[in-house]
Amino acid sequence: MKKMITFSALLCLLAGCSKLTVDNSVVATFDLDRFLGSWYEIARFDHRFERGMEQTKANYVLREDGKVDVLNTGMKDGKPSESKGVAKLTDTPALLRVSFWGPFYSDYRIMLLDDDYQYALIGGGSDDYLWILSRTPQISDELKSLILAEAERRGYDTSKLIWVKQ
Repeated sequence: MKKMITFSALLCLLAGCSKLTVDNSVVATFDLDRFLGSWYEIARFDHRFERGMEQTKANYVLREDGKVDVLNTGMKDGKPSESKGVAKLTDTPALLRVSFWGPFYSDYRIMLLDDDYQYALIGGGSDDYLWILSRTPQISDELKSLILAEAERRGYDTSKLIWVKQ
């Protein structure tokens, strides 16, 4: 019996049986050209690859091959830090696949985007990833409330957000 439970658990992990507890659906319309450029990271869920980062900013540049170069910059322990990655488009316009580590790609889901492409709510393929981005280093309290309400409506625990010093 113990072997059967272990085998079932392993099979579930390999098959991706984890239950998604949030609505991470993407926006209906998306224009990559308008999304390109610089974005400030206003808030994020904690994860090891950005832990301790401040003044974080992402820059997206279209490449000749149709992929997007991603350059994340910021300060860690008072020193400049950067990471380079690449994003590729999918058949779903507001769903990109981003990689910072070789052949390993992750979902980059644009879940909220204003008409003027001035702020965005970004999620991943699970409920472990959430970012609030803006074209400006700060957002108003009114805008913050609007974005938080959308994230909460989708089932995200916004109390886990880290507000980035810009």
